Amino acid sequence: MVKRISPDRLRLKRAYEDPAPEDGTRILVDRLWPRGLKKDKAAIDQWAKDLAPSTGLRKWFGHEAARWPEFRERYSAELRHHAEQLDQLRELAQRGRITLVYAARDEQHNDAVVLRDVLLGA
Repeated sequence: MVKRISPDRLRLKRAYEDPAPEDGTRILVDRLWPRGLKKDKAAIDQWAKDLAPSTGLRKWFGHEAARWPEFRERYSAELRHHAEQLDQLRELAQRGRITLVYAARDEQHNDAVVLRDVLLGA
């Protein structure tokens, strides 16, 4: 297990926002490529498709805020099956800042928020 990472090493950012040098390593954490976004404009360094919520869970959630608490629980449970990949992200964050990139409009209720909390041990 990798040591805890500092919260200042981990950022969240919508895929449609312009990349910036302070983003560090940009990691797309959605299973699907963001609609209408060209790959060169996205400036994605890694695509962590396997860490994204399963298709069934993503469709069930449908970005409905009322389902958020249960989505967090279910997605956190799915992430427990990816300990090695989570440790790889933690190691990367120990070397420098990483930004978890996501496409959802809702900045408070999306998979990147849950993934960040899991990575930080919250």
